[in-house]
Amino acid sequence: MSDSPFKGRSIAVVNDLSKDEQLYLYKKTTELKERYLNGDPLEDFRLNDAELGCYLFFLEDSTRTKESFRNAALFHGVKLINFDVSSSSVKKSESLMDTIKMLFGYSQRSLFLLRTPQEGVCKALDETLEEYAKVLGKEKPAFINGGDGKHEHPTQEFLDEFSFLEQKKWDNREIHILLTGDLFHGRTVHSKADGLTIFDRVKIDLVAPKELALPEHYRERMVENGFTIREFESIDKYLDQKDIAPIWYFTRLQLERMGDEVREKAAYLRRAVTFRKDFLEKIPQGTKFYHPLPRHRETPTIPSFLDSTELNGWDVQSMNGFFTRVIEIAMVTGKLGGDFNGNLLEKKSFDAQYIEEIKLSRKTKVEDRYKVGIKPVDRGIVIDHIGRGESLDQIWTLINRIRKVLGLNYRSSHGVYHCSDTSIYKGIISLPDIFSFEQKEIKMLAALAPECTLNFIEDQSVIRKLRLHMPPRIYNFSNISCKNENCITHPLQFQNVNTRFHRHGETFVCSYCEKSYSYTEIWDE
Repeated sequence: MSDSPFKGRSIAVVNDLSKDEQLYLYKKTTELKERYLNGDPLEDFRLNDAELGCYLFFLEDSTRTKESFRNAALFHGVKLINFDVSSSSVKKSESLMDTIKMLFGYSQRSLFLLRTPQEGVCKALDETLEEYAKVLGKEKPAFINGGDGKHEHPTQEFLDEFSFLEQKKWDNREIHILLTGDLFHGRTVHSKADGLTIFDRVKIDLVAPKELALPEHYRERMVENGFTIREFESIDKYLDQKDIAPIWYFTRLQLERMGDEVREKAAYLRRAVTFRKDFLEKIPQGTKFYHPLPRHRETPTIPSFLDSTELNGWDVQSMNGFFTRVIEIAMVTGKLGGDFNGNLLEKKSFDAQYIEEIKLSRKTKVEDRYKVGIKPVDRGIVIDHIGRGESLDQIWTLINRIRKVLGLNYRSSHGVYHCSDTSIYKGIISLPDIFSFEQKEIKMLAALAPECTLNFIEDQSVIRKLRLHMPPRIYNFSNISCKNENCITHPLQFQNVNTRFHRHGETFVCSYCEKSYSYTEIWDE
């Protein structure tokens, strides 16, 4: 067990396992399932560790996920604790962090299986409890995400991918899949933006009316991952063409999360994504339907008349949840992994330089450089190229935000001016007699106005120039926040988890709920 590269790891999102690590999970699941169904010995997979406290911590109702995890934990012979939220102080607004710390202290070793309405919980707990475990001199606990808000559901994704691979006889060269139902709220669909990368080539057909469409940032991630995407507003429209996917993935409509205006269209929305008998003649031989289950008993997107047909792939898919979760528990507790020989998950590097020293070919005089209205600077700093190329309103907003966030309440001047190309504007802030910024202030300025320049002035000449690029990470700033109210870092959650963003292309991404923002959106007004 000590040789396992997975011991103590947490699974908060699909990408917490590399492609090779996921394929290892599926390989071991195949071995377990074959032995289980053949009645062969299973001790190679069992923990049999009575000192391991396995906590089922579900703050939202669940049937399939909770019960499959409960049975997987019983299979392993661990100390299973079903945390009863209804009779706990969580209902009295008890801190989630404090509750988990308390439970962690009750067992020699700990594993937490969680479902929460808040997003990014497992990652936050993993970081917090790692430090807490060091203080106590105990093993770090592992966390497995059984669904967080409308963010991700990695363990459902793993059982889905296992089911797809089973159908394809373990050929992962390509997949053509249809996703339909509530693509907007469906975290099982959102997880496929990364989960389907175990296939070399991916073609996705998104079938949903605009009210249920996939959020744009998940669609963008699919494109970044090289997926080919087609979109249709209903199953009717989809079946009007001939290139039909052999794998269909349905989700239920989560009308309880929608506003009144959308709920008024419920009948139309259901019809657009619900399978009907008259569709059967258009479905190619060998097609399989999947659903995360359970279905809505009154208005299922896969009606019961399909249960006894060859299209039914969801019953086996549901059973696969038990097998994949047995293996997931065995991996993060170190029972499995000693024979793993693939590529481990690479830790993200945030060492990229964001401060560029610009070589000066000659000293540049400043008396004409900063235009009429800007006070000439004999000695000090000029922030130039603020919001270059943006609109006048956007540049003025940036200037005001920079002055407020950096607290530039000095004798100074600022304005918006033409560049050498008079069709392009930029902002300038002139700070006479200010000779330096602290590193934190420079990083904050880089995040506020990437590609601006800092010009250091002596004797009315630029003696040093820095260009500031977007930083790789932003954290420990009191005036930034994730605007997703369900994020564990949001002030309304009262969990005291500090906001942290990392750069992804030209955007900043919340390191917990993974919501994307432009560099202007992360700041508090």
